[in-house]
Amino acid sequence: MDTSSNVLHVVAVPYPGRGHINPIINLCKLLASRKNDIQITVVVTEEWLGFIGSDPKPNNISFRTIPNVLPSELVRGANYPAFYEAVMTKMEAPFEKLLDQIHPPVTAIIADIELLWAVPAGRWRNIPVASLSTLSASVFGLLFRNRELNLLGNSNTF
Repeated sequence: MDTSSNVLHVVAVPYPGRGHINPIINLCKLLASRKNDIQITVVVTEEWLGFIGSDPKPNNISFRTIPNVLPSELVRGANYPAFYEAVMTKMEAPFEKLLDQIHPPVTAIIADIELLWAVPAGRWRNIPVASLSTLSASVFGLLFRNRELNLLGNSNTF
């Protein structure tokens, strides 16, 4: 892969769950197929690389890992609140360290919308960040209209 300054280097960071990793990898494959001068690095935990590292991917997509700072995917359901808390508090530092070490320099980040720390990490480095929502359109619509639905439910006008 050409590592000149003309190459767009996108780092993609999904929330560590299959319903989030698969969509972001599919998006990366689509981007990689449309543009020859793009290098995409998908950042996952070491455990997740073991799950998906052998899946076929284009040559301009690579994986980088951060340490397993989260409870294992195999037992996360036993205490999901602790897993979620770890994602929100323990993934940020290793991700930022990787951002500072990765070459060629990162020119854009695609981050799962759940990873609230990803946008500030990019902003501090002057790297644009795009947030990917993996919600279905119907769930997104319900969440988007949640306030209106709550107002209707609490209304005394009916």
